[in-house]
Amino acid sequence: MIKVIIADDVQILRSGLKAVLSQDSDIKVVGEASNGKEAYELCIRLHPDVVLMDMRMPDHDGGYGTRKIKDNFSDIKVLVLTTFDDKETVNKAISSGADGYILKEMDNDKIINSIKAVAGGINVFCDNVFRSIKKDVVVQQDAKNFGLTERETEFIRLICDGCDNKEIAAKLFLAEGTVRNGISRLLEKLELKDRTQLAVFAIKNNIV
Repeated sequence: MIKVIIADDVQILRSGLKAVLSQDSDIKVVGEASNGKEAYELCIRLHPDVVLMDMRMPDHDGGYGTRKIKDNFSDIKVLVLTTFDDKETVNKAISSGADGYILKEMDNDKIINSIKAVAGGINVFCDNVFRSIKKDVVVQQDAKNFGLTERETEFIRLICDGCDNKEIAAKLFLAEGTVRNGISRLLEKLELKDRTQLAVFAIKNNIV
């Protein structure tokens, strides 16, 4: 059972989403929040698997909520569900640590499938957002030209599998600090901003 919290400042939309998600036997809505702070506080009490997070909410927005949740609960996935796909909003969500970004205009089935994918460790981005991310990534013809070490390639593959630093450390028998520093150096080497850009880079260059 995937436990979900819905964070949106529009009550009728929360109710509608809850009704849609409740039709799927694999998903249970365990809480509702009207802003990012409330979503974080619910995570402390309820520890859900996925938070459906709107980005633009009063007082404490989705960026605040996403950052607080990911900083304190690395195992809780945050799937942004919003109306906006402008670059500023997308960048804010991704830099805050969002595990996925989809739009409210999507079909109900796609929203449900996105929740299940994110819960399973797969980053999910709608087409518009994915194209926006790709534009910011410098693509080369051959990944070998970047001089990636075997360890760096392992980091990339595990990141693309949805692993966080703690999980990567466990799989590679390394200290979590070693993994964190190694990924930071890798991003600097490839001139990429974050793990999402790294995943796009890896796919484009056939590393995974």
